[in-house]
Amino acid sequence: MNITRTPLVAALAIAAALTGCTTPRSSVDKATAPLVIQKQGSFSVGGTVLKSPGTYDNNNPSAAGQSFHGDHLYAFYQVPQHPRPLPIVMLHGAFQSARSWETTSDGREGFQTLFLRRGFPVYLVDQPRRGRAGNSTVAASTEPAPNDQLFFDQFRLGKWPNYFDNLQFDRKPETLEQFFRSITPNTGPYDAGVISDAMAALFARTGPAILFTHSQGGGPGWLAAIKSANVKAIVAFEPGSGFIFPSGEMPPAMPSAAGSLAPESVPLADFQKLTRIPIVIYYGDNFPTELTTERGQDNWRVRLAMARLWVDAINRHGGDARLVHLPEAGIRGNTHFLMSDLNNVQIVELVSTLLAEKQLD
Repeated sequence: MNITRTPLVAALAIAAALTGCTTPRSSVDKATAPLVIQKQGSFSVGGTVLKSPGTYDNNNPSAAGQSFHGDHLYAFYQVPQHPRPLPIVMLHGAFQSARSWETTSDGREGFQTLFLRRGFPVYLVDQPRRGRAGNSTVAASTEPAPNDQLFFDQFRLGKWPNYFDNLQFDRKPETLEQFFRSITPNTGPYDAGVISDAMAALFARTGPAILFTHSQGGGPGWLAAIKSANVKAIVAFEPGSGFIFPSGEMPPAMPSAAGSLAPESVPLADFQKLTRIPIVIYYGDNFPTELTTERGQDNWRVRLAMARLWVDAINRHGGDARLVHLPEAGIRGNTHFLMSDLNNVQIVELVSTLLAEKQLD
């Protein structure tokens, strides 16, 4: 089946058939209509400035007397005609950048465009020390470490070199080539505090908005919502780390074939800030719910289990959180990258329904 060579309307129908879903006519109309942008641009926000002592000499430049701007994030935004009130801010995961939300590896529209078509202003983020926000105030080295096969397994395309049978991923070699080339390293140490500080600064600029996070972005996303009352909802796609619990209420670490996943502690007053907004977490397919020796899959078993405990903790404190494991909802074959899988239009419809239910659209 060759999705990229099929007209878009037919591609949507095929994606629906793969998942047992019927794409609403309104979605088809939106997908084929011209997309009109009334405003777009980019900026940096957050971060810090380092200053070297001494006096700068124009004719004999050295570090003396100079400054260095770093640890900010980069944001690219687009605003459609007749925008909805709340923008969507999209934060990527580990070894990724804003590209995660753009065009898919097989060339279809990503979440950026799909939600623009639904009238949402969209902000795409490169987090501090990544991508177009590469100036790090802390030194680090990047080495050419071979990791393609590791990510093939860990991001659940299959078990190298074989794809999963039911996979919602286009299997042409050029698609896998694009997927591998989306991987990008940190230019400084990963720091959830630095990232969430910059995200809070972004929300101060956007005003009230909805936050989408992916994978490693989950942890900084919770912290950003604690730091900024402008985060009005969180939609987290396969959060992989940074599960925060109130002090004294942390569950034990969970061992897996990929190593242990440990919860993190925050003061109860901070945790309770997360109970004021709706939160939904989505996980995809092709990993077990029981212990296995398969590293790339067992890695997600414990993350799903920890996420369930996290949702229970939020709701126990009066919050509004839910977890959707897509196979349990009859949606199968999704990789770690739900936003770019072959059925990403169906995922958009799920999220859009939730946003409407919560009166966030």
